[in-house]
Amino acid sequence: MSRFVYILRELARNLYRNPGTALGSVLSLMLLFLLFDLFWIATLTSDRFYRDLLSELHMEVYVPEELPDSEIGPLTRSIISLDGVRAAGFVSKETAREELSRLIGTDLLIGYDSINPLPRSFILTIEPEYLNTADMATLEKELAALASGSEIQYSRRWLKKAETTRSVILSIGLALGAIVLLTTLISSANSIRLMAKARAVGFRQMLLLGAGRLFVACPFLLEGFLLAGLSTAAGWVLIFHGKGRIAFTQFEIIVPTHEEIIIFCLIAALLGSLSGYLGIRRLLK
Repeated sequence: MSRFVYILRELARNLYRNPGTALGSVLSLMLLFLLFDLFWIATLTSDRFYRDLLSELHMEVYVPEELPDSEIGPLTRSIISLDGVRAAGFVSKETAREELSRLIGTDLLIGYDSINPLPRSFILTIEPEYLNTADMATLEKELAALASGSEIQYSRRWLKKAETTRSVILSIGLALGAIVLLTTLISSANSIRLMAKARAVGFRQMLLLGAGRLFVACPFLLEGFLLAGLSTAAGWVLIFHGKGRIAFTQFEIIVPTHEEIIIFCLIAALLGSLSGYLGIRRLLK
């Protein structure tokens, strides 16, 4: 019990004697974690926006003119049985004409009552996990083999560009996370090193008297844990305060769950403990 009280007393003494250094460390770490938090939110928001756009992506299969109407039913069942196809809606010539009239505002096919030039088609709804360039290309080949002579259309270029953009955002996120990790370690370690230098002689005396290195380092490990934990928690408080004042009509801002935020704060605090050890490692030799 006395050892625990000593560790807490030393922690309080370090913060009391160096309030400016401690405050500067909290603010600098808060800015670093805030940058990472904002990018995390931007990634989640863009990912949700990306998924919402993908949900509106459909594949259209135009039926050849030579295929008789009697084959439409079996063809529909064959298409639905393909992996990745959630639903297949058939669009007849009459339905296509009505849709065209609705979009244009007038019937452009007046006089073509006996011969409707519009093609028949299937509008396919794809399972979310199959909405990628590789699976869509495979599905396109299967449909081409199933309905010989059919024309298949979907937004190939848009899908490829969307996947590339998503990959770039992920790469930037990983790089940013690594930079924040390294900068946090360096910044926190330097702050704790500055606060520990003034007590270098005391460390030497305690080590010579038989105190363990872990026991001597504990106040600074707790200090790093506390400063990093407060920094990241303060950053999330600012984010939630700002989120309540900002709203977008085009998309919804997605934030991590409370469980994810708590885990992130704990990881950040443990990172602060590691930086605390790095800050006094030389003094313990």
